[in-house]
Amino acid sequence: MASPENALLSLLPAEDRQRLLPHLRTVEMKPGEVLAETHERVELVHFPHGGIISFVVELKNGDAMETGMVGRDGVFGANEALDHKLSLNKVVVQVPGFATVVSSNRLRELAAQSRPLRQLLVKYDQFFLAQVQQSVACNGAHAVEQRMCRWLLRMNDLIGADLPLTQEYLAQMIGVTRTSVSAVAGTLQKSGLISYSRGHIHIDDVKGLRAAACECHDAVTLHHRAIFAANDRVSKASAG
Repeated sequence: MASPENALLSLLPAEDRQRLLPHLRTVEMKPGEVLAETHERVELVHFPHGGIISFVVELKNGDAMETGMVGRDGVFGANEALDHKLSLNKVVVQVPGFATVVSSNRLRELAAQSRPLRQLLVKYDQFFLAQVQQSVACNGAHAVEQRMCRWLLRMNDLIGADLPLTQEYLAQMIGVTRTSVSAVAGTLQKSGLISYSRGHIHIDDVKGLRAAACECHDAVTLHHRAIFAANDRVSKASAG
């Protein structure tokens, strides 16, 4: 029997969590693994324990840009499972890790039987949309350095201070040139905020990185607190 290590699943009341557990299994998410292609039906719902799943929009000229990020505090595929929807993006494992998975059909059945599970999945979908909207505003209004700091802070929230990242990947994720990313990474390193070597970034000063970022990381954090506050109180009461 799988044991949920995903923060979203941990918010479920104990009775609903126990009903879900027999249908879960743990899988490894490998770097570069495609979990869904655009307009493809999602068969497995992923609740990551770690690692990062990226929603990527591909353009006709070959460019691609990340529009959303899912980690240990979220889920991929639940919204599609609840309403027989197709994935509207290419969904790729950007940072490896493990995930608890359940078939889309089974999750849909369980959500129909469990109001707390259904409400939790709807709330996460609301949070994910808020995250995407904030990213759109950030990309349109803020400087590359602020955007990169915001993006690194979000990754720090999900996987910690050691980030397996290349400059090419960073450039794609925030929609800028590799030259721009290289220049910003050099500035952040000289300021003592990060240490950078080929294919790897270590965040040395989270507080300083937050000061250099725009308000968008804090805004997303506040969205999460506002949306899940009631679940946090229920979860703590159940634990007590």
